[in-house]
Amino acid sequence: MKLLLIKVGKAIEVLKREGIFSGGKRVFSAFFALFRFVGKGQILFVTGGVGDSARYRTGHVSEELELNGFKCSITVQDNPWLISYVDKFEIFVFHRVLYTPKVKELLEKIKAAGKEIIFETDDLVYDAKYLEHMDYFKVMNSFEKKLYENGVGGEILADPAVKVCTTTTKFLAEKLREHNKEVFIVPNRLSKKDVEIAEAILKAKKLMPEKLQAVKIGYFSGALSHNKDFATITEVLMLLMEKHENLELFLVGPLDIESKLQKFADRIKQFPYTAREKHFANVASVDINIAPLEIGNPFCESKSELKFFEAGIVGVPTVATATQPFFDAISDGEDGFVANDTEQWTLKLEKLISDKDLRAAMGKKAREKSLERYTTANASNVEYYGYLKSKLKNL
Repeated sequence: MKLLLIKVGKAIEVLKREGIFSGGKRVFSAFFALFRFVGKGQILFVTGGVGDSARYRTGHVSEELELNGFKCSITVQDNPWLISYVDKFEIFVFHRVLYTPKVKELLEKIKAAGKEIIFETDDLVYDAKYLEHMDYFKVMNSFEKKLYENGVGGEILADPAVKVCTTTTKFLAEKLREHNKEVFIVPNRLSKKDVEIAEAILKAKKLMPEKLQAVKIGYFSGALSHNKDFATITEVLMLLMEKHENLELFLVGPLDIESKLQKFADRIKQFPYTAREKHFANVASVDINIAPLEIGNPFCESKSELKFFEAGIVGVPTVATATQPFFDAISDGEDGFVANDTEQWTLKLEKLISDKDLRAAMGKKAREKSLERYTTANASNVEYYGYLKSKLKNL
C-alpha cells in the first residue's frame, strides 16, 4: 500500500508539472512498463521509474553494453513477475529502486543463487542525510516524500553482499567508496536514436533560410530542484537583457523565475517538458545553452555533464558552472565555457551573444566532442566490461 501511495503521489506531481497530455503520456508509459516482456539474458537492469534518469542509466547503458557483446534487459521494480527473473540472468543492476518487501525477496533470492548485484546511482538520493540540500524535496507532496525519506535504495547499498557500484561522476564515486564499495564510473551517453534525431534536426536546419533574429539563451530544467541553480545567474541575465535588446530567454521545464525578470516578460518564453525528439529540436533552436548550478551544493556537484553534450550534439555551445564534470568535459574557450562567478558568467555569455561566428565555431567543436566521447556507439569502458565478464558463467 505504501508503494502504491508513493506512485500515486508521483503521478499527481507529474500531471501538475507537465499537464494532462504530456504528463499523462509519461504516467501511462510507467503503467505499461510494468508488463513489458523480459527475455532471458546476462544482465538485468531493475529501475524504479521511466523518466530521464532511467533512460540514461538503464536504457542507454544497456545499449552500450549490448554494442559491446552483452545481452541485457530492463524492467521496473513493480513488474509482477520480478522474482521469476532471478533464473534468467546472472547480473542484476539496481537503479533508484525503492526497498520494498518484494525487492527484499528478490535480493535474497539473487544472493541465494550466488549471482551478482550492482548498485547504480546518478544522484545522492540514496542517502537521506543529503535531502536538506535538495530544494525540490521541500515542495514535494507528502506521498512523494515517502519515496525519499530513507534514501532511495540505501538499504540495497548497505547490504554486505553488494560489493560494486556504478555511477556517473568522480564526486559520486568518492561518496560511494565511503561505503567500502568498488566503484566504476559509467558516463552518461547519447543513444544511437538520439544521434539520429540530432542529425535529422541539423539537416533540416541547413535547408532553412537564414534570417536576422534574436539571440536566444536556452535553459532546459530537469526538475523544480533547479530553481536555485537558475537563480544564481539572475543578475547576470538581467544585466545582459538590459544591454542587448535582441536577447531572449527560452526556458523549458518546471521553473519559477524571479519576479525581477518579469520586466522582460515579452522576451521570455516558457514551455513544459517535451518528448525526446522535440527536446533536441528545442535545444537546436537556441543560440547558447546554459547550465548554471549552485556552487557548494553536493547535489549539484553530483550532476553529470549531459547538458553539455545534449546541446553539443545539435551544434549549440554551452556555458556551465565549473563543477568538476563540466570542467572535465568542456575545453574552456574552445567548445564551450565554464564559469566560476558572476564576472565570468557575464564575460563569457557576452562573448557568445556578440559573436555569431564564435557561437558557430564552438557549437561545431562541441558536436565533434559529443560524437567522439558521449555516444553509446563510441563507448569503451574496458575495465567495467572486464568486471562484468568475470561475473558471467556463460559468455
